[in-house]
Amino acid sequence: MTAIVYGIKQCDTVKKALAWLDLHGVDYSFHDYKKSGVPGDRLDIWADLLGWEQLANTRGTTWRKVPEGERTALDRPKMLALLKSYPSAIRRPLVEWREGVLTLGFDPKAFSQALDQ
Repeated sequence: MTAIVYGIKQCDTVKKALAWLDLHGVDYSFHDYKKSGVPGDRLDIWADLLGWEQLANTRGTTWRKVPEGERTALDRPKMLALLKSYPSAIRRPLVEWREGVLTLGFDPKAFSQALDQ
């Protein structure tokens, strides 16, 4: 199966992850949030597997642009709705290696482990 990398092409962390995948000969497809948004039910699946609290990049510029009222008192439904509206606020890259195996962010050790699973 081909891994799916979700992110934004201009993101430096995504660029590092894609370079690592290329270097290690990993087949992948790339899904750009800016061009294609968040696909259907993926946020719910990611939240189930990773925890909804982990999905947002609360240190990024997109998060800081989200109105304060939308960033407070978040629960799962509110966070997922916010991330659907502001997909650039999702931590990246998010890689679906295969069914049930995800990594969030770029960590070469985690990438290697995901390949071995």
